[in-house]
Order: sequence, then structure tokens, then C-alpha cells
Amino acid sequence: MKALFVVCDGMADRPVEELGRKTPLQVAETPNMDALAGKGITGIVDPVAPGVPPGSDTANMALLGYDPYEHYTGRGGLEALGVGLDLAPTDVAFRCNFATLSPSGLVEDRRAGRIKSQHAAQLAEALRGVAEEVGSEFGIRVEFVPTVEHRAVVVLRGEGLSRAVSDTDPGEAGRPVKPCAPLDGTPEARRTAQLVNALSERFREVLEAHPLNKELPKPANAVLFRGAGTVPRLKPLGELYGIRGACISAVALIRGVCRAAGLELLDVPGATGSYDTDLNAKFSWAVRALDGGADFVFLHVKATDLASHDHAVDKKVELIERIDDALGSALNALDLGGDVYVLVTADHTTSLRTGNHEGDPVPVALAGPEVRPDRVDRFDEMSCASGGLCRLRGKDLMPILMNLLGRVKKFGF
Repeated sequence: MKALFVVCDGMADRPVEELGRKTPLQVAETPNMDALAGKGITGIVDPVAPGVPPGSDTANMALLGYDPYEHYTGRGGLEALGVGLDLAPTDVAFRCNFATLSPSGLVEDRRAGRIKSQHAAQLAEALRGVAEEVGSEFGIRVEFVPTVEHRAVVVLRGEGLSRAVSDTDPGEAGRPVKPCAPLDGTPEARRTAQLVNALSERFREVLEAHPLNKELPKPANAVLFRGAGTVPRLKPLGELYGIRGACISAVALIRGVCRAAGLELLDVPGATGSYDTDLNAKFSWAVRALDGGADFVFLHVKATDLASHDHAVDKKVELIERIDDALGSALNALDLGGDVYVLVTADHTTSLRTGNHEGDPVPVALAGPEVRPDRVDRFDEMSCASGGLCRLRGKDLMPILMNLLGRVKKFGF
């Protein structure tokens, strides 16, 4: 038995005024997701806990079966793993954004207009030297690695560091960059905060003077630090369930969660982590991986989340329909009546109105050869709420799926 686990980032939503008080999933034409719901069992999922807005890190960790309250050690460590960096237990990593600051120091755009990845790479090259200089002043090695669009990772390597420091990202436009502060009274936290503040100041000086920023519509003239973290210690899924698994995602954070879980990271040509991602390529690679010996494929799509963050109502509906079309091709190639299970869900609700992750549950549909089907035949937030899986937490999905695959040991005698 094999399984394809599809996660559409931020796909779930609240009723939207522009859509007649319906959600994007209710409005979008999704014949393949609906068919999956009709053939299988459905429900709604609180990714972390009821009413708790989850980050993509904690949500996907939970969907893979790990309790984030027990295992989560900060976002930065996962981002670093996702770009292929190895972390020592003493290293501290940050998820960073290139951002646009006004002359007065206020954040105008936390994502620098979603700067193109190739432009971010040019700016990152200019920052590496100053990162090394500042790090040497503290006796620490500093690495700056750009990932996708505005996103980057900064890793602090050495002794005497702590992840107990605050973000410099104010979280919204119109506010100044926040100073990094220690979150406890340890000398390690104070030292780490001082280093981050020194890096933040020097990065801004270099970026302000960079010629590329004179050409960009929105200059990437600052770096915002957030999500200080260390490497998590997860028992690999291969040891937990005896499976060989793979991950398909272009997002460093998700790749990091999957790498920590012991999944093989597949690099799919055309997978960008943005609106232009090649969805057909991602699903065809998933089918190929399952045909090639993988027992489990975790396929993540980021673009639906971006649409909500950008308050792009029509774009979100369009993306859901594109995902459904690519899913249909995969379903045609897989044997749901034979040895393959397919699960589709979202990692969290992202509201088109607020642009934020919310603590609302998300729909899930699971179909395959020995699933007990319910009477739901639509895949959306309201329809799935009456399904046979009822309401459960994200960490429960993997045991349910692995039980169907015959991979869960009996509890007791």
C-alpha cells in the first residue's frame, strides 16, 4: 500500500464578501477534489489545536504526525535544514525577509515587493562579506543563504548562542524595525541579540548602497530577522512506520520539516513556491516517485497561501482550480481501487480579508481501497464538517493513514 498526502498551503478560508459569503473552495470548480470526497471519507482538521492560528512550520509538523508542542524548536532551524544546511545542536538559525524601508526607517513592504529570487541572490552575495566580518567580531561564523523570492536564512554557528531572542520583524507595514531583545536573562541570549542587531544595522548599510536597489520598483534595503530556532530532534517516519517517503515542495521551511522527518527531498523542475509553479510537474513527479518505490509522498503547494496574503480573491479561486486539474491527472494515473490512498487537506486557514493565518479548521478528504466512505460529495470547509472523520487534530492524520497502509503496530496485547 502507498499514499499521496497533498497539502495546499492556506487553501481553507472564511466566507468572503466578494464571493457572496462563500469560501474560495465553495466557489471554485473542483471536480477532482469533489470526486475524492465522494469516493472517500471526509472531515475537518484543527492543524495544531482548536482556535490556535498555526504557523506553516508547526502545522506541517503536526500533519506529519509530530506534536509541535513537544517537538517544535523554532522556525529558523527548519528553514536552514530546508536549504540543505546541516546544523550543530549549538547553532541558531533565523528565517529572514528582504524588506523595503522608508527613509524614516518605517517598514513599507515586509517582502520587498516579492523581490525576484535572482535579484535576492545578487544582494545576498553582497551581504556575505559583512556577515563574516560582524560574526568574527563576536567569535561566531555567520552564513547568509537566500531561498525563494524575499526569503533567506541566516545561521549563527558557534558556542554561547541562544534561540531565546525576539524578532526584528514588526509583523506589519508602517512600523519601524524592532531591535532584537533577549527573551530570558542568560548571557547567551543577550549575546545573540547583540549579534543580530549588529548584523541588521550593517546589512542595511550595504543594501542602501547597492546599485541594484536603485533599479528595483521596491528597494530591498533591509533584512528582517524572525523565528530563531535550533535543529529539532524528530524520530524519522521510516523508523516510526517502516516507510520510504519523499517530499515535493519548493519552500525551504516545508522541505526542512520533511527533512527533519526523514523524507527524501525531490527537486522538481518548474516548482517555484510561487504563483508560477508548475503544478503538473509536481503531481507527475509524485506519481513517478510512488511508481518508483516510495511508500509515501508528501506534496506541498504554496501558492494558495500567497493569494490570501496578497488579498487576491480571484487569484486564490484560480489557483484552487489549477491544483484540482493537476490532481485529476495524478488520480487518473494512480490506482485508488488497488494499492494507493490519496489524502488532500490544507495546513491552515489563511483569510483573504485579514491576510493572516487563522485558527479555523480545514477540510480533509481521504480515499483509497479500504476507506469507509461517508455521504459527503463536495470538498469544502462546510461540506467536510459533516464527514465521517468528524473533527480531529492534525497530528492524528498520519496514524489514520498509516493504519490503512498496515504500518501501525497494535497497542496492547
